[in-house]
Amino acid sequence: MKRLIAEFEAQSFTQIIFPHARTDWVEYLEEAKSTFINIINVVKKFQKCLVVCADKNHVERLFSDHTNLYFVEYETNDTWARDCSVISIHENGVVKLLNFDFSAWGGKFEASKDNQMSQALSTNYSAELLNVEYTLEGGAIESNGAGTLLTTATCMNNPNRNSTLNVVQREQRLKEIFGLKEVLYLKHGYLVGDDTDSHIDTLARFIDSNVVMYVICQNREDEHYETLSLMEKELQSIAQTHNYKLIPLPLPSPLYYDNERLPATYANFLFVNGAVLVPTYGVKEDEEALRIFRETFKEREVVGIDCSVLVRQHGSLHCVTMNFAKGVELTSLK
Repeated sequence: MKRLIAEFEAQSFTQIIFPHARTDWVEYLEEAKSTFINIINVVKKFQKCLVVCADKNHVERLFSDHTNLYFVEYETNDTWARDCSVISIHENGVVKLLNFDFSAWGGKFEASKDNQMSQALSTNYSAELLNVEYTLEGGAIESNGAGTLLTTATCMNNPNRNSTLNVVQREQRLKEIFGLKEVLYLKHGYLVGDDTDSHIDTLARFIDSNVVMYVICQNREDEHYETLSLMEKELQSIAQTHNYKLIPLPLPSPLYYDNERLPATYANFLFVNGAVLVPTYGVKEDEEALRIFRETFKEREVVGIDCSVLVRQHGSLHCVTMNFAKGVELTSLK
């Protein structure tokens, strides 16, 4: 029996890829480093954190307290750990790590080093790593831990990924890989500036087996209003047939960098043991979003983290992290 583990379940550690001068962060590298340091320092309060870095000695010196921190040297193309890291599953009660092909969202960017990262790091994980002949990014899927996967049709069925398979074959492949009972697709919803062809982790997230948090737009003048309204109707229909509870999150006020609108979203939050880390952007909706999270997660600590630098590269908090399920240990690392 296979089961795709939900992110709200118990974790062993979080993996993060630290920015370096040969990534797209180079124009504001120090700002990016500060943001990543802040994320890592918050994560390590709750659980172990594995930091993948191009220069291990340099990055280690950036942290005065190494409690719960582990460092491994590997040079990546970029820092989107969510999409190029392995995905944790249970198979016959044992955690295994699935390593998918990472094509940088359909060949948009160079990603050969990112694609080889998990295999290169595999000796640092106690769980078995299995290579899967399928192109998939972690941000494209949401599991409720009980056999249901939520995704977007524009990403999962995009011809720039797995082009030899038709829509039916893709779904069957996902069910086989993850032991799924069903795949739910959202046909509407996107954020301007998103490079991923609408990853689900920017739009809607399972926070329990039958509860979904999702983004709404209440400003009729905003370009997202129509598509996010249609997405909400889709979710309401799914909720009715599956007996799900829905919790809406506000869309942040428009953020721009170099005259380009950025895909800021509170749906890109991160689960760690005992807490939920919420991206903030220095806009008026931050307070409302944090209130919703605190009212929703009464048994978890809610921590806001400024991610306004991250969205300059079209991602946020969830995008730069990957959770490893309880049952995977870090080996031979200090």
